Amino acid sequence: MQTNPPYNSLVALGDSFSEGMSDRLPDGSYRGWADLLAARMAAAGPGFRYANLAVRGKLIQQIVDEQVEVAAAMRADVVTLVGGLNDTLRPKCDMTRVRDLLTEAVERLAPHCGQLVLMRSPGRQGPVLERFRPRMEALFACVDELAERHGALVVDLYGAPSLADPRLWDVDRLHLTADGHRRVAEAVWQTLGHPPEDPEWHLPPEATLPPRWAARRVADARFARQHLLPWIGRRLTGRSSGDGLPPKRPELLPYEVR
Repeated sequence: MQTNPPYNSLVALGDSFSEGMSDRLPDGSYRGWADLLAARMAAAGPGFRYANLAVRGKLIQQIVDEQVEVAAAMRADVVTLVGGLNDTLRPKCDMTRVRDLLTEAVERLAPHCGQLVLMRSPGRQGPVLERFRPRMEALFACVDELAERHGALVVDLYGAPSLADPRLWDVDRLHLTADGHRRVAEAVWQTLGHPPEDPEWHLPPEATLPPRWAARRVADARFARQHLLPWIGRRLTGRSSGDGLPPKRPELLPYEVR
């Protein structure tokens, strides 16, 4: 008889992807795939604990400096690490440095957790993906190498057709919708050895008629005004959307499902 793996604690590290943007709850806070995964793991057995150290906008150096040592000290059964993608989107990105920092993070975390989980992050179809694809794929090659070397699991979200579908991305075109986060939680759940609840998470939603040309142009203008220009402004001034924000769950505590 198949039994669920005995995972009693989870710690998530990273940036906005692991924080849960843009899976917004009615109270204005963000849920996201890590919270959804924690809820499933909590339901599987008593005494489950969860921490989420992720903060939007963090670069891999900040993740190493601010999150890795804290997570290693928690000695959780499962640690998820997703970082480096924000670096690849910067105009000036030293991929050798990104690779070295990701390696440092994995080497510091792997000995101090039961199971380390890494990810090949999802990429939305479109010109942004094509522009930065070589950097992203170099990052994912590093992820694969580190996983093999340190016994980490890799969740391949980059290769999932569903998560390339623009319909699963929020209006800011940087973060997944609630359905996108649900699919990521399912992917991690299965990778950890649990029986699938949605075996077809990787398949895109049913086909729908594309929006008309005028609607697309209105959406493009709204995106540029509300998201692209502020993002460029932060890059030019050296600011981040996460400046001054604390982690969403800084301590490894029992998780109550909301």
